[in-house]
Amino acid sequence: MPVVFLTSNTSWYLYNFRRSTITALREQGKLVVCLSPMDEFSQRLVDELGAEHIALPLDGKSTGAVQELRSLRFIWSVMRRYRPDFVFNFTVKMNIYCGLVCALQKIPFANNISGLGTAFIHDSWLFRRVRQVYGLVNRRARQLFFQNEEDLSVFLSKELLGDTPYTLLPGSGVDLRRFQGVPLPEDGPFTFVMIARLLGDKGVREYAEACRLLKGEGLTLRCLLVGPLGVSNRTAISEDEVARWQADGILEYVGATDDVRPLIEQSHVLVLPSYREGMPRTVLEAAAMGRPAIVTDVPGCRHAIEPNVTGWLCEVRNARSLAQQMRRVSRMSPSELQSSGCAARQRMEDQFSEDVVIRAYLNCL
Repeated sequence: MPVVFLTSNTSWYLYNFRRSTITALREQGKLVVCLSPMDEFSQRLVDELGAEHIALPLDGKSTGAVQELRSLRFIWSVMRRYRPDFVFNFTVKMNIYCGLVCALQKIPFANNISGLGTAFIHDSWLFRRVRQVYGLVNRRARQLFFQNEEDLSVFLSKELLGDTPYTLLPGSGVDLRRFQGVPLPEDGPFTFVMIARLLGDKGVREYAEACRLLKGEGLTLRCLLVGPLGVSNRTAISEDEVARWQADGILEYVGATDDVRPLIEQSHVLVLPSYREGMPRTVLEAAAMGRPAIVTDVPGCRHAIEPNVTGWLCEVRNARSLAQQMRRVSRMSPSELQSSGCAARQRMEDQFSEDVVIRAYLNCL
């Protein structure tokens, strides 16, 4: 039986964003092995999706040589034991680490550049070296997948691709059968929702500050924050910080969930003030359910909406700019908001079905 690996820095990512790909691979008779750190979604990859799971000792925010070498050695031994027929890598660390191991062991692999991440948002000696290694690994890949044209342009300009073929995908796509359009809420206060890993680079603090500003003006709003705490990343938001926001009545922290649909359904507009994205899945899922979004004017985010049609742009790292858009949108008439939501759903149907993404991966095999 052909063996296909999917690797990521969290099992949460593979379960929430790649479940349809796993299902499609298994339907084609492949043994799917997920290599990722152990978390609450690891066993679900096995029980619900029928994949195998290998617990990877990896700390997403670590830069210590001992820990990183331990992760590399583990990946080396796993690949040597399984000798997979193909490997799909997701997230920056796995693109680099697993890509490097696959190149050395002559295992065919593809890297998915789903946003440039911390290594490109910040600049230091370490991150410059990371980008150099990234380029060396990408030159050995069978295929590279990008989620927006600006990220692709960065890699081309920095010569991080070599002659490797690349494909531009509509993000990780949306399951339009699972995410159906639903009417806007008719009762209760105007509701915003932000769904993301709780990282500084996602703009969580800007969202909290914008909510503080608007509620300080006396606006009756409900501001939801959804996503996992304790994320392994250098810009992770602390539990104490979130607790203070809740105690001050700024927002409601809902926690992590494997089904965002009920939270999107009870909201009017999604907010994502991220510093940079590949193609944000939460914006696409909200759009598929008929919800427009306020996002930052940065690569990835601005590609996920059609400005002033399916959503609105604000300045990055600027809570006041975000608050201004949230204020304006909260005062729109229901018919105006519904029109934006319908346009968002139509755009997903026209351009962002995940069938396109799955077909690209299967063709890669």
